[in-house]
Amino acid sequence: MPTTRPSGRQLPADFLWGSATASYQIEGAHDEDGRQPSIWDTFSRTPGKVLDGDTGDVAVDHYHRVPQDVAIMKDLGLQAYRFSVAWPRIQPTGSGEFNQAGLDFYSDLVDRLIDAGIKPVVTLYHWDLPQPLEDEGGWANRRTALLFADYARKLAEVLGDRVHLWTTLNEPWCSAFLGYASGVHAPGVTDAAKSLAAVHHLNLAHGLAGRAIREVLGDDTPISITLNLHVTRAATEAPEDVEAKRRIDTIANEVFLGPLLGGEYPKEVFADTEHISDWGFVLDGDLDLIHIPLAVLGVNFYATGRVKHGTGPDLEPGTPGPDGHRVSEHTPWVGADDVEWLPQPGPHTAMGWNIEPQGLVDLLLELRDRYPNLPLAITENGAAFYDTVSEDGRVHDADRVAYLHDHIDAVGEAIEAGADVRGYFVWSLLDNFEWAYGYDRRFGVVRVDYDTHERTVKDSGLWYRELIRTGTVAPAETAASL
Repeated sequence: MPTTRPSGRQLPADFLWGSATASYQIEGAHDEDGRQPSIWDTFSRTPGKVLDGDTGDVAVDHYHRVPQDVAIMKDLGLQAYRFSVAWPRIQPTGSGEFNQAGLDFYSDLVDRLIDAGIKPVVTLYHWDLPQPLEDEGGWANRRTALLFADYARKLAEVLGDRVHLWTTLNEPWCSAFLGYASGVHAPGVTDAAKSLAAVHHLNLAHGLAGRAIREVLGDDTPISITLNLHVTRAATEAPEDVEAKRRIDTIANEVFLGPLLGGEYPKEVFADTEHISDWGFVLDGDLDLIHIPLAVLGVNFYATGRVKHGTGPDLEPGTPGPDGHRVSEHTPWVGADDVEWLPQPGPHTAMGWNIEPQGLVDLLLELRDRYPNLPLAITENGAAFYDTVSEDGRVHDADRVAYLHDHIDAVGEAIEAGADVRGYFVWSLLDNFEWAYGYDRRFGVVRVDYDTHERTVKDSGLWYRELIRTGTVAPAETAASL
């Protein structure tokens, strides 16, 4: 895949370069040292839910390979590492006693990162809810948000001021709508009303957790949240297509941006979903609790979408949909049943996602205009391709290098246009368990042999290392010679 943007752009000298992972995707050790099942353990063991029947039982064995993986991060020159904490490793049932072995694991990881000169960025929740909490209703149950605050408080007490940035939730849209509406992610529930309750309780969990952390560590403690904000365009300027885009924007973005950053839900979401829920789970005072000051807003970006008014396409359940997710008979786009997703022109990644770096520029500039005083960070960006090991023993992932080149250049363009973007975290450090796609899709800048767990830095990792060293977006073609 050739690059589409020029090379040579210089990023700011104080720009923070990092990489990101998630606990269930890399750790393994699913039943060791007191850890008990999460919803993803249960979901992945349910026949038909994950491609090829894959699970995260072993994943890439990061739990036993932390020293090696931190050494790789140091060699790549990473300035920050964004990882998530597995709630069921810390508090196996989601309430009650905390597990000292789990706390020690993450405390040791934080110390090793700091010793390597790498800033720890902690995500409290990246989708692995303790199964006992799901048995009580999961995120559709308000109690889960309250317990999440207790969990956050404990981590603040243990990890303290060693953490560079606290991120409460990763992509609550996926947790709520893929988990409780379409059911293609854990816990596999297909109930639109529950998905809306999950939205609110996730928002509430963010506010309560952030407040709990600041109660322990002080009001200036940096708190963040990471959203996968959707960049969706109307197929035409016809009013019905513009309205289709508005519906998607509301249920994809505004249902989080509104309460998190503005202290209120958009009235449109209530109108769009009034046939599904009366939103009676929103209690007096909740919006004040949700709306806390953020040090930075995390932005995850991979692709763009295009919609029109109409009916959804007739797709075989389990196949990739035009919006990039596996599909089921139930839509994740609650309240937008009359919106049709259109195929996007290529090129595409192995996920079936289109490649359009201009979408990232557009998103960052829109956020600049809407929230001019809110710093931003790209907390996930990357691409899955079907990598192979060449005869020379290297992984010449030219398509991934081109993808990263163009999207990092897009970030630079947005910064030069006034977007306050403070950092970039490539997804992902390691090939890993890619949720409902199992081990079929590889996102890492470091290849993992899933049989031996041997790590090999790909050309993309070498190119990224040089970018961190120089701050300059070098031509993608240089990667093969590094």
